[in-house]
Amino acid sequence: MTTPKITDSHCHLDFPDFDEARADFIDGAVAAGVHRMVTICTRLRNEPQVRAIAEAHDPVFYAAGTHPMSAAEEPMTSVEELIALSQHPKFVGIGETGLDYHYTGDSAEVQKTSLQIHITAAQETGLPLIIHSRDADDDMAAILRAAHQHKPYNCVMHCFSSSAELGKAALDLGFYLSMSGIAAFPKSQELRDIFASAPLDRILVETDSPYLAPPPYRGKRNQPAYVVHTAEKGADVFGLSYADFAAATEANFDRLFAKAAAWRAPERAV
Repeated sequence: MTTPKITDSHCHLDFPDFDEARADFIDGAVAAGVHRMVTICTRLRNEPQVRAIAEAHDPVFYAAGTHPMSAAEEPMTSVEELIALSQHPKFVGIGETGLDYHYTGDSAEVQKTSLQIHITAAQETGLPLIIHSRDADDDMAAILRAAHQHKPYNCVMHCFSSSAELGKAALDLGFYLSMSGIAAFPKSQELRDIFASAPLDRILVETDSPYLAPPPYRGKRNQPAYVVHTAEKGADVFGLSYADFAAATEANFDRLFAKAAAWRAPERAV
């Protein structure tokens, strides 16, 4: 029986947690049916290393931006810089960017400035915006909505674990919600209910590895192969077989990350 294909739409393969055997983690994911991974650069000075991982491994694509928790300590990017980076054939998204007031609320204004730059880059390139949002629901909804009214763009709310109100605001704009291992935690029924009320054609799955491993690996290092366990929980939430849920999220990923869907591996010299 063929293993259903699925995509880990958000991971961090450049983090030191994977240094010991990065290729093995990627191969293990592929063996589990995870035929694509998007590794996310969170500090633009690390973009060359993240790009190199995508170049070295056919199943890996990448995105880059300045994480909101780092916005105050990193050089402010520009729309032009992000557009230039986006020319790479395996660069498929803008971010992650966003707002995080949980630990770094004192840099809210810097975060907002950075977010606006990333939104403009997404508007100009047509690539999807990858949003991190924590404890900033009202500001996030207002900024995303105002920018979309000015010029439409595509977006995924990565590792979505915010309020139903922010989820609805994102869905109303045509955005996507990404299900991480948090959605599989036993105490996350309220979050599962938010996903269950969303249209199936707006759902992605991710690991955010090395963080947030789903059961039965909770508390351990997460890895792209474990997105299968989150997807199994997603299938339960939507009352679908694993194969049907995987197929739905694949179609959603292809629609949002059209550049990744269109990419073809170059012929390798024998």
